[in-house]
Amino acid sequence: MTGEARTIYDGHILKLELLENKWEVIRHADAVAVLALNDAGEMLLVRQFRRAVDAHTLEAPAGLIDGEESPEAAARRELQEEAGLDGEMRLLTRFYSSPGFCDEHLYVFQATNLRESKLPHDEDEDIEVVWMPPQRVLDGMREGRIVGSATTLAAALYGLQSLDTHNPADG
Repeated sequence: MTGEARTIYDGHILKLELLENKWEVIRHADAVAVLALNDAGEMLLVRQFRRAVDAHTLEAPAGLIDGEESPEAAARRELQEEAGLDGEMRLLTRFYSSPGFCDEHLYVFQATNLRESKLPHDEDEDIEVVWMPPQRVLDGMREGRIVGSATTLAAALYGLQSLDTHNPADG
């Protein structure tokens, strides 16, 4: 990075910087999201209230990477905290949430061979677990019935692709 950076705000999960007296940039911890499909091909989602948008969202289980935690360990922890499940993890993709103003890097994992393994929820989370076919998730987002996130969209798209490539009836 070139030029001068001045910290405007330094909070618990983000820092706001002014670069070269022109660009406002949010420094944010990296995060993970998990695509988990059950044996029926349904996608695991969690419904929760998000204060930043003042709405309930339907999202893939997700959360911040804590300290020196690896992205895979964070994905496993989030799946256990939010859905009471664990499984084999495989990195699907990674991307920036909104690189025009934020440096948050998101890692999307696929969880397979799911099994029960519960960790306590974060105290401030009120989460409902929902299983839906990936196509219904995409249709709901397109029609405005489901408010989700970039990770929800990425997981649903991959879930559909995964189901298509593993469906022997399709030839």
